[in-house]
Amino acid sequence: MIVELKKNTEQKMKKSVEAFKVDLGKVRTGRAHTGLLDHISVDYYGAQTPLNQVARITLIDARTIGVSPFEKKIAPAIERAIRDSDLGLNPAAAGETIRVPMPLLTEERRKELIKVVRHEAENARVAVRNLRRDANHALKEALKQKSVSETDERRAQDEVQKLTDRHIAELDKLLESKEAELLSV
Repeated sequence: MIVELKKNTEQKMKKSVEAFKVDLGKVRTGRAHTGLLDHISVDYYGAQTPLNQVARITLIDARTIGVSPFEKKIAPAIERAIRDSDLGLNPAAAGETIRVPMPLLTEERRKELIKVVRHEAENARVAVRNLRRDANHALKEALKQKSVSETDERRAQDEVQKLTDRHIAELDKLLESKEAELLSV
């Protein structure tokens, strides 16, 4: 029972870290990368379809993303979807390709993005701590029902704490690297 509880808790903590990595990928830096457009959906014949299913997304250079629609007639819809997204990008049609230049980040905007990243990191830490609390609660319930000994319960709580510390340290390392990336010009 304790082994299974620790395994489930660790898996959930890893998922929290992975979710944080995905959130960090959405925060753009001065450099272009194709993952920025992952969450954009396009109106494709009346259905909201992910951009990567209706177009090929490539990097033209370090500051420009290229979007090549599979069908020419949906290019205006793709342009509109990118422009209307919360990314603050201004796409421009260049022949059959839509060019999406990445604007330079001002110092003020960099600081705003760092605040956003720190907030996301704190949310991820809270999620990990909540998982620790749930695991400790389950251990205490097992102790009350006499399905585990006090020694085993104490040892399991210590191991859950070590898991928590390890995952929070990983979150902090990810945050630190993203902050450095945002501050680099």
